[in-house]
Amino acid sequence: MNQEVMERPQLTGAARRVPPAALLEALAGLLGERCSTSQAVCLQHGSDESHYAPVPPDAVVWPLTTLEVAQVVKLCAAHRTPVIAFGVGSSIEGHLLAVQGGVSLDLSRMDKVLAVQPEDLTATVQAGVTREQLNTDLAQTGFFFSIDPGANASVGGMVATAASGTNSVRYGTMRDNVLSLVVVTAEGKVIRTARRARKTSAGYCLTQLFTGSEGTLGIITEVTVKLHPQPEAVAAAVVNFPQLQGAVKTVIEAVQMGVPLARAELLDALSIRAINAHDKLSLNPVPTLFLEFCGSQATVNEQADVVAAIAASHGGGDFQWALRPEERSRLWTPRHHAYFAALQLKPGSRSFTTDACVPMSALAECLAETLADIETTGLPVPVFGHVGDGNFHCLVLVDPARADEVAAAEAFSLRLMRRAIRHDGTCSGEHGVGLHKMPWLEQELGADTVDVMRRIKRALDPDNILNPGKVVSFYRE
Repeated sequence: MNQEVMERPQLTGAARRVPPAALLEALAGLLGERCSTSQAVCLQHGSDESHYAPVPPDAVVWPLTTLEVAQVVKLCAAHRTPVIAFGVGSSIEGHLLAVQGGVSLDLSRMDKVLAVQPEDLTATVQAGVTREQLNTDLAQTGFFFSIDPGANASVGGMVATAASGTNSVRYGTMRDNVLSLVVVTAEGKVIRTARRARKTSAGYCLTQLFTGSEGTLGIITEVTVKLHPQPEAVAAAVVNFPQLQGAVKTVIEAVQMGVPLARAELLDALSIRAINAHDKLSLNPVPTLFLEFCGSQATVNEQADVVAAIAASHGGGDFQWALRPEERSRLWTPRHHAYFAALQLKPGSRSFTTDACVPMSALAECLAETLADIETTGLPVPVFGHVGDGNFHCLVLVDPARADEVAAAEAFSLRLMRRAIRHDGTCSGEHGVGLHKMPWLEQELGADTVDVMRRIKRALDPDNILNPGKVVSFYRE
């Protein structure tokens, strides 16, 4: 693979569709200053955290309401112009790149918490509300929103990519925490996928259909999510291991014994060194588990004792505890900085980031094979992840001007995808498919399954205007 392959995504058989002047004039008439064709603005909205070079849209709009989103989509549909939903730009598989041109629909100003129903343990928000904003609003209610992917992502974007994160081992992923959506279809109609009841058997599950669809089937404008009670007691701990495998086996055995871990995050020695340099810390640069326990005080103590015994049997050291909220925040902040800290290991580099998720029974073997594979790349590759649910991330740091490094990173990523699928896992535990993992969706699920997805796409978006070129190709190639 040469540098060109990395820098310019494939257009999946379709040319760029430039918005006609009449469309741009109509958008400006509808939204005024909330419509921009500035090169700088478009460049920002054609960039994400992936290894791809920017591919900007032709215009950016900022709607404030679901009605305005519907009006924008109707205008774009009339001119068969692509529409790409934009949250905060933190995705890493090329989801936001305007590979066929069009209009970026920035939902960040749709940032209202519309309703909180503590008696029902639900909240309804506009798509642009971020997870931190929602939890700030919930701070005095005794409840919280559990999905924590690290980045301060928007709720709409988290639904679109079926995000998860550090809490998923206990509280589930975004798929488990969405009750209802308001969605604008490709023809500009507004639909509601469900009511707020905790369960339903009424018709097709459209809520789950749009969750993880990455803006290719509809534009999510409102989300009703589940909330969880704040536990009586929370305790966080850090424990070091001489070898990565000991840390992995500790988590696997804890999960298999039924210990309800709230969080279980693994960082390898290279990740710890990066965090030390980035945050000016002095953590022991060895494989490390970041753990959290919650429940009643007696339950927390019991869980901690069980996991400490398991860790000791695998070479783990003493637990370092953080009990007060500010102490836990200081403990977890470095973990949330791991991605940006890793980039500093190789100044000027881009991260060729990939993730895999396998059944817990296969995690130790898959990770051991991956670590051996990393040794062959000749590149720095920090490894960390949510091992409590079998998910781990590899950040391959490359100089984008070095074709050999780019080729090595791509080859490693392909081997990792193949390895995850061989272990009956998935090519994407939480990053989504976007551009980069489209070929592996068929490897994972089979051509007939992907063809069903393609037919759904064609049925809901016959003119292929919603984030075209992502998840599945519009035509069989």
